[in-house]
Amino acid sequence: MAMPSRYHHPNQTRSKSSSSSIPYLLLLAFATFLVFKVDILISQSIFSARRRATAPRRFVQPYATTTRANGTFNRNFILSWGEERAQIQENGELLTLSLDRISGSGFESKKEYLFGKIDMQIKLVPGNSAGTVTTYYLSSEGSTHDEIDFEFLGNSSGNPYTLHTNVFSQGKGNREQQFFLWFDPTEDFHTYSFLWNPKCIVLSVDGIPIREFKNMEKTIGVPYPKDQPMRIYSSLWNADEWATQHGRVKTDWSLAPFTASYRNYDAQACIWSQRTKTSSCDSSDPSSEDNSWLNEELDSKTRERIKEIQKKHMVYNYCEDPWRFPEGLAPECLLDKPKSNDRNSNRISSNMVENNNNNNNNNNRNTVVPRKPRRGKRRSRSRRGNSKVMDSK
Repeated sequence: MAMPSRYHHPNQTRSKSSSSSIPYLLLLAFATFLVFKVDILISQSIFSARRRATAPRRFVQPYATTTRANGTFNRNFILSWGEERAQIQENGELLTLSLDRISGSGFESKKEYLFGKIDMQIKLVPGNSAGTVTTYYLSSEGSTHDEIDFEFLGNSSGNPYTLHTNVFSQGKGNREQQFFLWFDPTEDFHTYSFLWNPKCIVLSVDGIPIREFKNMEKTIGVPYPKDQPMRIYSSLWNADEWATQHGRVKTDWSLAPFTASYRNYDAQACIWSQRTKTSSCDSSDPSSEDNSWLNEELDSKTRERIKEIQKKHMVYNYCEDPWRFPEGLAPECLLDKPKSNDRNSNRISSNMVENNNNNNNNNNRNTVVPRKPRRGKRRSRSRRGNSKVMDSK
């Protein structure tokens, strides 16, 4: 018997249901795949963000290192002797030298200069500094070296420092002038300056010139430091055999370490090249504003002021010591003296010198002029840039 037409075979129903489900399954699979991909992308982004957050940025460390390396003293000087007794601090803006019973210490400039205008602020050893010598000077090398000196001779408590200055040219010095400063150089930093150009050398304290050495090579034949490049040196060392009251007062080592401090170094200078034997100023315009110091000279008003400073604060002058130079005073000492037919006019009268020495002895028991000028151990560079200790002069 035939079945009614409204009844269908079960297999036909299942076939139609399966066919209609396929699009939904495909859509579900696609959605699942899409969610999976999005999850992967989100996970990767989070991981990358975490890695960037925890890993140090590459520019941070070099920036900090550069800042330290660009400190004034790190950039311009090396600690040449004394090991840890010489230290550069405050990101290269402060340098200290110390002296103990074992050793002193020192530093020197990395570069050599042929002429320059150089400032340094220094705070000297406080309290009982007897026997100590703090040096700050320019010098070339060799037996015929040139040199320009600031040396600070320590003293017992309550007595003043002696500022000792000297100029060497072609190995010859003996041009000592000594001063009492008009302030306590241990209480604060003060500026000590060299002006060295082809025309003159001027030593200044806090911007006040105290000494001038002119280029008189062509006029009276006195050699002038103009051909040998020099480095900047500084040292703190013990010289109690002569430095304080002619060696009568010795260093009190119970007060060690003794410390001197340096800051605010500034220089306009002609950098010397050993390779080309030229300076950085050879190709520049000496009349430009930046190089105006190359042509600086003292005017008459400033020279008169120097005379007043020397009259008040100078305690020794090589130009007023005929007993030390029985063969005659240096030629540059005679320029300011009135000319006379008297054969003894080239020497200062013994009465004037004796009176000056008596005044100095009454006011300053620490005045001393060593017959063999000395300074602390300094370093000389080999061609490879290494350093070796040289005996002090």
